[in-house]
Amino acid sequence: MTAAPRGRRAGTRDGSPRAAGPAPTRATLHEAALAYLGRSAATGASVKRTLERKIATWARKAARSGVDAESVAADVERAREAVPLVLERLREVGLVNDRAFAESRVRSLGAGGRSRRAIEAHLTARGVATEIVREAVPHDASAELDAALAFARKRRIGPFAREEEDRDARRKALGAMARAGFDFGVCELALRMDREAAEERLRDRRTF
Repeated sequence: MTAAPRGRRAGTRDGSPRAAGPAPTRATLHEAALAYLGRSAATGASVKRTLERKIATWARKAARSGVDAESVAADVERAREAVPLVLERLREVGLVNDRAFAESRVRSLGAGGRSRRAIEAHLTARGVATEIVREAVPHDASAELDAALAFARKRRIGPFAREEEDRDARRKALGAMARAGFDFGVCELALRMDREAAEERLRDRRTF
């Protein structure tokens, strides 16, 4: 592979810097947010991070292409000031709704066998406020047992094991559930349940 001639700057094929394009505006940031939300639901914090990354990427390209540093800084400041306005509009029309996002994730993650602790960590990492997390995540033992059984079925352990588990297999199963965030008592209940009862409970569960 031939090395690029020294002195050339990263960018176009002839070595000239790639143009950064126009600075982000409220309109272009709104379009970027819509494109991001078109791929999947997201929290306000996630949209904010995405728009801030877009602004930072433009700033780096502008600096490399030789745009005056003061001009870049001024454009970046204007773009950052537009981000809260974009988020406000998205919330007004219901495209960003942290509470609805949290409730939806609680249902899907719980059905997929995620523990309460794991769900709380997931929501917190996506910028959902503590109060919303507390209200959205169920704290009753029944919901947690349902999630633990869904986890066991997914991992084929406990009542869903292909063959009867010996002491070592049971210990490994217990460790896997504990690492997933389930309390010891819930793990014990889930692993000791017979398959028929576990399957019936998962069919009839209402929480998720």
